[in-house]
Amino acid sequence: MVDFPADIYTEPDADVDTLKNLGPLTGMAGIWKSASGEDVHPTAGGPEPQAFIERYELQPIDPQTNGPQLLYGLRYHTHIVKPDSVETFHDQVGYWLWEPATGTIFYTLSIPRAQIAMAVGHAASGAKTFSLEAVRGSETHGIVSNPFLEHSFKTLRVTIDVTIHPGGTWSYEQDTVMVIPGVPDPFHHTDRNTLRKIGEPTPNPLAAHRANPTAQPRSLGIGSLRSR
Repeated sequence: MVDFPADIYTEPDADVDTLKNLGPLTGMAGIWKSASGEDVHPTAGGPEPQAFIERYELQPIDPQTNGPQLLYGLRYHTHIVKPDSVETFHDQVGYWLWEPATGTIFYTLSIPRAQIAMAVGHAASGAKTFSLEAVRGSETHGIVSNPFLEHSFKTLRVTIDVTIHPGGTWSYEQDTVMVIPGVPDPFHHTDRNTLRKIGEPTPNPLAAHRANPTAQPRSLGIGSLRSR
């Protein structure tokens, strides 16, 4: 059982430079691409392999606090197409988060098939490999699907293994275990890829402001109260 502090409101001091505090996620920050992805998914005729091209962008966010809990992280968007195609094969957004105090990694994912999940794992700050898991029914690292997916492709578990390579690449292997009507055994929907960097990350807003405090924002976005 986790020993949470009695004071659940007081926030800790945080280093504003997220890129210096990402622990095992450090080697993932930036913009990445690969044409060597491998997917195996279910079809009416059985498992079907599919090669894919992936662009994966991970940008640092400002430090986040839940009272005394402190998280550093990367907001990500991955977009996948089949070779020689412009149609989206897979699209996914979410966050990779690192909690230095506990050595916990959180991986949230949301896909436009109306499904979300959060996988959790643990690693040392300097780890180059780590694993995370989301499990059906968990209140802290669970999976939520729309009614059709819950009936037709019930997801039991999602695991993802990440490796940061010394040559400036990183790779993942993901296994989504599903129950499909008419299929006697759980189906393993797998994805794997090795990504190469094509762009550096942009410093998070607080870090950018500290580096250049006189710079004016180009846009304050929706909801801005700045006078025109």
